[in-house]
Amino acid sequence: MIVIPAIDLLDGRAVRLRQGRREEATVYGERPEEVAAGFAAAGARRLHVVDLDGAFAGHLGNLETVRRIIAAAPGLEVEVGGGVRDLRAARSLVEAGARFVVLGTAAVKDPEFLAAACAAWTGRVIVAVDARDGLVAVAGWTEGSTRTAIVVGLLAARAGAAAVLYTDISRDGLQTGVNLEATRALAAALAPLPVIASGGVGSLRDLEALGAVGTYAVVVGRALYERAFSLSEALALVGSRGVEAP
Repeated sequence: MIVIPAIDLLDGRAVRLRQGRREEATVYGERPEEVAAGFAAAGARRLHVVDLDGAFAGHLGNLETVRRIIAAAPGLEVEVGGGVRDLRAARSLVEAGARFVVLGTAAVKDPEFLAAACAAWTGRVIVAVDARDGLVAVAGWTEGSTRTAIVVGLLAARAGAAAVLYTDISRDGLQTGVNLEATRALAAALAPLPVIASGGVGSLRDLEALGAVGTYAVVVGRALYERAFSLSEALALVGSRGVEAP
């Protein structure tokens, strides 16, 4: 299992939200590229970046900051999402150096775009499945839908996505523990498509539990910033269990 530290961008700064609420942002860094370099120095292999301004507005809002992050940590594979609603936006991120592009709202609302993106960048498109009470939310988590996480995950698999990123919105940024049952069910339904878990990680025990249910990777944000554990400790734990990504 891979441990992926997260940087969420709001107004060019590294922040974390609680349950996706913009009004509940905590600023952790004025220079996100320095945060990224710190994660790289601690041994991270991959970095998760969310353009929150883009997610709320529907178009990329922090492209220059993303470029600085990628330049500051050249050894990291960077995945970027938030406001990627068309091929032009996806291409901008790829040209900026992103290894993976994360699609959320567009993947749910525009299956033709999802299919085109997966065809254009084979193995580099991740679909974000963000759910509240089992149903997928879109538009920066401000709009609900009637589709379940498994339904959207299966659509992503059929379209040729490289992985699915599952987030339990009700737990995101709260460090109250992961939704293990939902993650297990999604991983089982989508296998062999990799499932990346996110939302609620608060302890090293959460990482152990996710590894035990077949999770490919886990995105960790606030727990690292609040020093519930260090990235080095998380990476050591994963390594000690002999759990490696396929």
